Amino acid sequence: MSFEQFSVIESTLREGEQFSTATFSTDEKLEIVRLLNEFGAEMIELTSPLASPQSEADVRAITRMVRSERMQTRILTHIRCKREDAMRALDTGVHGVDVVIGTSPQLMQHSHGKSIRQVIDAAGEVLSYIREQAPDVVLRFSTEDSFRSRPADLYRVYLAVADLGLVNRLGVADTVGVALPSQVSALVGQLVKLTGLDIEFHGHNDSGCAIANACAALEAGATHIDTTILGIGERNGITPLGGLVARLYTIKKSYVAKYNLKLLPRLDQLIADICDIDIPFNNYITGSSAFIHKAGIHAKAVLADPESYESINPDDFGITRGISIGHRLTGWNAIRNRANQLGLTLEDTTVQQVTQTIKARADVQPLSLPEVDDLLIAAANGVF
Repeated sequence: MSFEQFSVIESTLREGEQFSTATFSTDEKLEIVRLLNEFGAEMIELTSPLASPQSEADVRAITRMVRSERMQTRILTHIRCKREDAMRALDTGVHGVDVVIGTSPQLMQHSHGKSIRQVIDAAGEVLSYIREQAPDVVLRFSTEDSFRSRPADLYRVYLAVADLGLVNRLGVADTVGVALPSQVSALVGQLVKLTGLDIEFHGHNDSGCAIANACAALEAGATHIDTTILGIGERNGITPLGGLVARLYTIKKSYVAKYNLKLLPRLDQLIADICDIDIPFNNYITGSSAFIHKAGIHAKAVLADPESYESINPDDFGITRGISIGHRLTGWNAIRNRANQLGLTLEDTTVQQVTQTIKARADVQPLSLPEVDDLLIAAANGVF
């Protein structure tokens, strides 16, 4: 189990660039890297420098900044299993190179056209070249579409690469989001046993299992998880940084204590603004309803002890919980709490009468907070 030793590979500037409305300027990329470094992301993955002239310029600019400002985060770039890609990547001065090639029947036929034997040969050639040119670079090899690959093909490739003794870690990719947690656990566990190498998991969220699959990978011994801010990426994206943090926090708070959690809302809002999207109302931690309590029985308990109905403390993320009170489900304890916030002294019977009035009116239309306040103030002044 790697919950205490795992590292985040933050891929907003690689996988995230593949999101439908994501177009990051150089200045925006530099801002994102600074914030992610301050957050504590161990590694940041960038788009291949071969993607475009600007992509290459951005990799160079980011790498220069990270080195000149002596940031703790390490910069990686993601490349195809081709020598030309490797040459360009190494020339940018990145700390690590992530090599990928498809191994599913679909990708072998429609992407690169190679057989498994040719995939192994290509991997050997490219990985050997990288290690010869840069003995200290962090080197990862990953299959693409791992969970639609034939198991025999998959293990044949991984074992051949591991036997080369060149890579620091192996990558497992649920490229189209079809894996079950049990499948992720089985594959990662076997690779840990067979190779002894660090294992990275990259999981897409097409069927809603990205976070569960990432945790299954960690339970099975994975050491690195790919994330993006708000989970943006190709199609429905990948494991969201905030979602992974939320899941691990609820298992044991210390698992994410190494991160600057109060920066998470700022990171989410930054990406939402750049991509011109809203943060989903039910987003992990930073959604508008994440810490809003409405039902009377919930509100009463939360006011007495927030842990009654909260597994995550919003204070740890610089967020304030809220009690929704202008509706038919409200309880008089919540109304009493609001009266106290306003500095009003009311008898319990009066608060209960105000509550019944709110409920009756809310059956027709919910009340705004100022409307609730007006009722409480009127009651305090004896004109209710």
